Amino acid sequence: MTQDEQKRAVAQAALQYVPVGEIIGIGTGSTANFFIDELARIKHRIEGAVASSEVTANRLKQHGIEVLDLNSVSEIPVYIDGADEITRNMHMIKGGGGALTREKIVAAVAQKFICIADRSKLVGVLGKFPLPVEVIPMARSYVAREITLLGGQPAWRQGVTTDNGNIILDVHNLNIMNPVELETTLNQITGVVTNGLFARRGANVLLMGTDQGVETITL
Repeated sequence: MTQDEQKRAVAQAALQYVPVGEIIGIGTGSTANFFIDELARIKHRIEGAVASSEVTANRLKQHGIEVLDLNSVSEIPVYIDGADEITRNMHMIKGGGGALTREKIVAAVAQKFICIADRSKLVGVLGKFPLPVEVIPMARSYVAREITLLGGQPAWRQGVTTDNGNIILDVHNLNIMNPVELETTLNQITGVVTNGLFARRGANVLLMGTDQGVETITL
């Protein structure tokens, strides 16, 4: 199976986790897009969706799926999203598409997080994919210096502004042995909005596309 075929397969498999008559959370990225396209086939079964980005919201609306503001929603049974990297411990790096903060917020509200990913995203140790950190613009240089002291090499993702009006630093050359600890440490740097480590709130289920089909991994 090609990478896109694996993404489509896990998107289709994720439909079984969509509860009838409920509001679901939906992430951002190429695999999430496959899921949105599949969800459109059963859109009559759900009440609506909370989107983790403006891009996702627009795609949902194009399919005629109602997009709801998170502040108007009391609970989300399930959040479905991809990952840039994920381990078998369900720790992830996310934010390659720049939506990490809203993704993390929706994931925090959701009762269950279903990660959908192709086989290339599964890793033993996080960090080969540069770790995105969303930063208040005026704090960019300060935060970069602090991250350097932690052993990372931050690079400003120039020309990119998040949906929240902030900038992103992509941190290279990290070997993340303790993702929960690093997630907390980075978030304590003044000027950091959040970082792309999803370890304190990781996935509950990983639907991973392989050449043999979809493998389901749970803790």
